[in-house]
Amino acid sequence: MKVKPPIPVTVLTGYLGAGKTTLLNHILTQNHGYKCAIIINEFGVVSIDNQLVVGVDEEIVELNNGCICCRVRGDLVKSLTELFKKQKRFDYVLIETTGLADPGPVAQTFFMPELSKMLRLDGIVTVVDARHVEKELGDGPEAAAQIAFADVLLLNKTDLVSTEELARIEARIRKMNPLVKIHRTMRSQIEIGKILDTKARDLQSPLLLNEAHAHAPEEKHHHHGPECEEDCEHDHEHHEHGHEHSHDDKVGSFHILEERPLDMKKTESWLGELLQTMGADIYRSKGILYVKAQPKRIVFQGVQMMFDAQPERFWNTGEKRQSQLVFIGRELNEKKIRSGLESCIAE
Repeated sequence: MKVKPPIPVTVLTGYLGAGKTTLLNHILTQNHGYKCAIIINEFGVVSIDNQLVVGVDEEIVELNNGCICCRVRGDLVKSLTELFKKQKRFDYVLIETTGLADPGPVAQTFFMPELSKMLRLDGIVTVVDARHVEKELGDGPEAAAQIAFADVLLLNKTDLVSTEELARIEARIRKMNPLVKIHRTMRSQIEIGKILDTKARDLQSPLLLNEAHAHAPEEKHHHHGPECEEDCEHDHEHHEHGHEHSHDDKVGSFHILEERPLDMKKTESWLGELLQTMGADIYRSKGILYVKAQPKRIVFQGVQMMFDAQPERFWNTGEKRQSQLVFIGRELNEKKIRSGLESCIAE
């Protein structure tokens, strides 16, 4: 019996009024070929968002009694499993969160054994209101967390701000999250292929950083990788070192490049301890590990307390062997994390 591959899930998030429902409607009116199951999250008992979603025959499951990312997280799991029990045909799941949702616990849900065989988190898409995002970042932690967890970010309502303002906002976002792909949009209009089935959370997906400090210290040039889309007109900052620290208020990111091989047991122990002591503040982690006596690259990614790692491909002949790690989170103790990795160097 052939095992069915897990169904991809895209989480749509963003601050209040950023354009999430507009994006959802846009997705549902496009000829993308997917049969979608929709989960719309509401705070109140009256479904407002559902009235705004265009009339299509997708399966809609509403959670009207609270936020899926906190006290009704169990309802999200229940709703997802119920979708399979109903045996209705669908090959994609879209989850729209409330404007004040923290995407972290939602992402962690898909590490659960009862769901991971049926569903895979494809990516988190965050919609940002270009006109108001800087104020929102100062108002509270929600907007910063939504940016930090994002795999794809729609910088929306770009017609309401100047080119100079857009460049400044993009630079600020990239310092907070060097993994995110940014697309400038108006009315949340975007090519579906840029937000669905991106495999952004696949362990096998390449580690692409859109900050120049992702490169080795000896590399003085900046490489425009595939993450630089044609609709992302921005000037990249140029840095010479792989350890520049980005920080925006309380949310920041940093990248570690280590050319010495790691001891596997020490590294596993360190990562386990790191999750226990700092896991809640490490919103995202991702990387490639160069382990002594291991012919394959070890790839990993983490979402707060949840962590996954596995051997990937063999190191190519002539390929520079080195570990690369990216951490994104809230008030991270960069010095302690760097020191911890240092203790994992193989003897």
